[in-house]
Amino acid sequence: MLKSNLLCFLLILMLSVFTGGEDAYFGGSLGRCIYSTRDYSDMVYISAYLFNKDKYTEFNSTVGKFVGYTDYGVRNAEYWNNNPDFMQQMRAEVDRFCRHNAQIFDSSVRDKTVKPTVKITSVKQPHGGHQAMLMCSAFRFYPQRITVSWLKDGKPVTSDVTSTEELANGDWYYQIHSHLEYTPKSGEKISCMVDHASFNKPMIVDWDPSLPESERNKIVIGASGLVLGIVIAAAGLIYYKKKSKGRILVPH
Repeated sequence: MLKSNLLCFLLILMLSVFTGGEDAYFGGSLGRCIYSTRDYSDMVYISAYLFNKDKYTEFNSTVGKFVGYTDYGVRNAEYWNNNPDFMQQMRAEVDRFCRHNAQIFDSSVRDKTVKPTVKITSVKQPHGGHQAMLMCSAFRFYPQRITVSWLKDGKPVTSDVTSTEELANGDWYYQIHSHLEYTPKSGEKISCMVDHASFNKPMIVDWDPSLPESERNKIVIGASGLVLGIVIAAAGLIYYKKKSKGRILVPH
């Protein structure tokens, strides 16, 4: 499912003690709201406290308390966990801050979404590998966040899969490509599943192992040209024979 990381905010409080202008100390906190479902049922609020880029304590709404990672962090975690009013406030942040802002953010973004065009094509291995390779491409979508995955007979595939990042087209739209290496098996169903904010549910596109449309078009055009050539040649031959019957050959 589509994963979102809402309103990451980093508050850096710089406490500097200069000795010759070289030493500086940085402390701050990082708050994150993480969810993957559209009803926000799995919303998680995380608040981490850092000093000189090292995390010393963290609050996680799924745990429901602070956890310390250093001696100083353990002491702080114990102090905060024993403060009922403060803990009640921290546990309420998942609703007050996360779910509230997620609804505002998603509603403003989903009104401006553009659905991707998704197709599966067969491509050649870059280094002449023996396995077959499929590419699932999603074009011209907005916003940027998207999830592309593969299914075999309806079951997720996690191995032999490589994907690009979301690539900007330069016109506010994005594209992404995911590759799957596989060994063809009779009767096996391979699908590409795409989840995006513009969908009410993930889109699933099945791979059709029959001749690609571009190849079919080439065959149709070639066959049409061949038939047209035969018709023109036959008409020319008939015309030539009719003309030949009315001529008298005079020997020189």
